[in-house]
Amino acid sequence: MSLSLPQLTARLEVCLGIGLRHSIIALMLALLPSVCLAQNSPKVTLDTSETLFTILASMNACGYDQELNVSDPVRKQIRGEVNRAAHDSDDALEASNVMCQYYHELIRPDPARDLAQYISLALYLGDPPNFLPKVKEGELPPDAANVVAFARLASTFYERTGLHSIWQKHREAYARLNEPLSKTLFDTEIYLKLPSAGYLGRSFTVYLEPMGAPGQVNARNYGNDYYVVISPAGSELKMDQIRHTYLHYLLDPLSLKYPASVKRLEPLLDTVKPAPMEEAFKIDMSLLVTECLVRAVEIRTQGNSKTPEAVRADAVEKSMEQGFILTRYFYDSLAQFEKDPAGIRNSYIDLLNNVDLKKEEKRAAETHFAADASPEVLRFSRPKDQHLLAIAEKRLAAGDMKTAQELADQALRDGHEDPGRALFILAQIATANKDIAGATGYFQRALQVAHEPKVIAWSHIYLGRIFDLQEQRENALDQYHAALNAGGALPEVKAAAERGLQKPYEPAARQ
Repeated sequence: MSLSLPQLTARLEVCLGIGLRHSIIALMLALLPSVCLAQNSPKVTLDTSETLFTILASMNACGYDQELNVSDPVRKQIRGEVNRAAHDSDDALEASNVMCQYYHELIRPDPARDLAQYISLALYLGDPPNFLPKVKEGELPPDAANVVAFARLASTFYERTGLHSIWQKHREAYARLNEPLSKTLFDTEIYLKLPSAGYLGRSFTVYLEPMGAPGQVNARNYGNDYYVVISPAGSELKMDQIRHTYLHYLLDPLSLKYPASVKRLEPLLDTVKPAPMEEAFKIDMSLLVTECLVRAVEIRTQGNSKTPEAVRADAVEKSMEQGFILTRYFYDSLAQFEKDPAGIRNSYIDLLNNVDLKKEEKRAAETHFAADASPEVLRFSRPKDQHLLAIAEKRLAAGDMKTAQELADQALRDGHEDPGRALFILAQIATANKDIAGATGYFQRALQVAHEPKVIAWSHIYLGRIFDLQEQRENALDQYHAALNAGGALPEVKAAAERGLQKPYEPAARQ
């Protein structure tokens, strides 16, 4: 995001609330080298994506109509054009029918999650006309992997209906929204005293896509890349959600820069276990620290100079009640930060090191957590060993069935991780609890959605053993053969399946 000298002048006048005087000119001259440097850093961009358009327009062609009546009028206009194009030829109609049959087979009852999985997919797809995944299928986010076949069907639909021409006709419709977005991000940088917001190797992109529901904002953090996909309603953008993600983009690297200082605060994780916030914040201290700081910045900058302090105090309390227990500390500390000339990059380590751990543990213990929490806008990508299911597996191995079940259930509800793996964990818990009917159901459901050969193979083996215990030998043999076909290359799978084929399974105690 580059700014001309007149733009910088005007915005500094607004931000500082004073006229342009010699002191302001001096400040601008000091800032100009940083602004020039920012132009050489990865840009913060407002963009459109033909790939996103194609995936969402294809969903609309198949009946996705969430919030259609409050969407920008161009959405209905495009739907009409796509519908006519789909009926222009037998080939186009066939492509539409095949694609929509697949879409309806996998549709989720929650429209928000239905849209979210296709946005996750689109962000990992390449350019038209092929829309090939940019990574190996096994590296896709789990929700995207569930619908990856839709990309191939949408590619055929794109070609046969001439979607490219419809895209070209409408792609410039949202250029008018660039100015309010630029101002929001600029004001955020000014508050944090980050005149050069770019981080080498990182990017922040806002995609405007009219074919989604305007009431939803889908934000993603995939490694070093941050995306916000938003569907405007007229000239309105959900600036609060965009700013929330942008604050994460600016602040996330700082918590990772000081791992020892963050680790010192990990005892606080024990105090937030009963909180209603998303599970990710209960297991990753760096995420919790950043989210609390983000919320504190948002609260301190909400409204204007006439906004009553009671309003902000209430917002802090509500954030604490959701489990973000450092919000009050950061909110108070930012009052001093606002007076100091140092920017957040220099002040951050002091903010961390000045946390009185005992005081914050006591404050957390005295907080009455709410029954529920507002959903987090941003979906985080985390190292594999920090995934909910990886932790659930560790708790299961340690015999902590209750925590393992809670984590697996949470992962299944969130839809961010492999549902097959989550169901497999729940099946093992049911087996340990001697709930044979429950275990059978979970193993069978896991087989319907699982992608990992190990999960598929062991689900077959466990089902074979259950059938043996129920004296259904033919069904058991079918399961052992299926296990060999799915994971025969794994030595432990091959050994277990071959034992099952040789003789009926008997529990160790009976043997």
